[in-house]
Amino acid sequence: MKLYQYILVLLLTPLLFSCSPGKETSSTTTLPDTAKTITDDSLLTLVEYRTFQYFWDGAEPTSGAVRERIHTDNVYPENDKNIVTSGGTGFGVMAILVGIERNFITRQQGLERLNKIVSFLEKADRFHGVWPHWWNGETGKVKPFSPNDDGGDLVETSFLAQGLLCVRQYFKDGNEEEKNLASRIDKLWKEIEFDWHTQGGKNVLYWHWSPNHAWKMNFAVEGYNECLIMYVLAAASPTHGVPAEVYHQGWARNGGIKNNPSHQQYGMHLDLKHNGAEQFGGPLFWSHYSFLGLDPRRLKDKYADYWQHNKNHTLINRQYCLENPKNYKGYGENSWGLTASYSVNFYAAHSPTEDHGVISPTAAISSIPYTPEQSMEVIRHLYKDLGDKVLGEYGFYDAFSEHYNWYSNKYLAIDQGPEVVMIENYRTGLLWNLFMSAPEVQSGLDKLGFTYK
Repeated sequence: MKLYQYILVLLLTPLLFSCSPGKETSSTTTLPDTAKTITDDSLLTLVEYRTFQYFWDGAEPTSGAVRERIHTDNVYPENDKNIVTSGGTGFGVMAILVGIERNFITRQQGLERLNKIVSFLEKADRFHGVWPHWWNGETGKVKPFSPNDDGGDLVETSFLAQGLLCVRQYFKDGNEEEKNLASRIDKLWKEIEFDWHTQGGKNVLYWHWSPNHAWKMNFAVEGYNECLIMYVLAAASPTHGVPAEVYHQGWARNGGIKNNPSHQQYGMHLDLKHNGAEQFGGPLFWSHYSFLGLDPRRLKDKYADYWQHNKNHTLINRQYCLENPKNYKGYGENSWGLTASYSVNFYAAHSPTEDHGVISPTAAISSIPYTPEQSMEVIRHLYKDLGDKVLGEYGFYDAFSEHYNWYSNKYLAIDQGPEVVMIENYRTGLLWNLFMSAPEVQSGLDKLGFTYK
């Protein structure tokens, strides 16, 4: 869609939705025919634009980094309005690249914001090159995620590094200022001590290390969950890499990650055992976070065909919602998708094995590469039928439940980010192409025995 076309859509949008920040909304919206007949292409651009604003207008102003959450009622737990997130910032820098390519912002505007974010990352608390889960965006000081989690978080750092490598690849052949940004990112990437997180050479990666509590968290990361990208980057690091055995013995549990060949759910097979959710698969973000940059389309190793695995994971999640064994109101072909999000009781990792009657828009929207027709049905329903119950300034709100007449007016970075990135990957492959163009990524995948071409 041309720039003038989406501007026209944006000019019309305030007339279509009168969002009401400051309260949970349950009003009914009647849309004019122009809203009901918007093309799929224009609707995807509108969703991308609105959601991109979370990372642009909604960014923490001092750091430019991405807020953990935005509540339109301006009520925050523990006064954390200015708390920024490392993983969400990784998703956010990818969203900025989408913004440049979609002409939401200019290339120079994007470059300036990314320079600001990288300047923050260079000065903010790090631990053996590894960033924490949260910082105070105004000071760069770590905000503990939990009492013993006040140091480096290798999983969230990997989500951030995934995004930064995309930015490096995007600007590496640009003008002098762009090349300088790429060089600064390269330095940050090479300073991440993945090998430190083997606790001295064990064949597994540990999630956390703290300068105050050392390895007290003692969380060895084994698959399958959202953390594949961490092992790929650990193998890819040219300065602090880990051997292939760390992947095969740790993440893949000496082959224990493989599901029973006879596994079937709704006639579909999952190659991999999902931790604690082997039958239906875990929350859908497990098929999103690692694959914002890591291209699953032709990705295979001796454990899985990742495209087919992620597609089946999505379809199983959808079919569960269609079967709707708990008879929740609102579930159906145009309203499905269970993943971690806000919930009627604050927060939950929604999945078929933890179903609370809550639909999280990011689940189906971010699955659009795997289920394009089915995901578009959801997007159209949210836009056309639910209107301002679910759509606000920064895109679709985090979650809702028609069963409980509960409509959140809150946003989370880790749910908004995958929507922008995966819609763009579906449309153009932008972030997949950038990330996979990094030579270290290719070397790391080769080391681990992946095929991907």
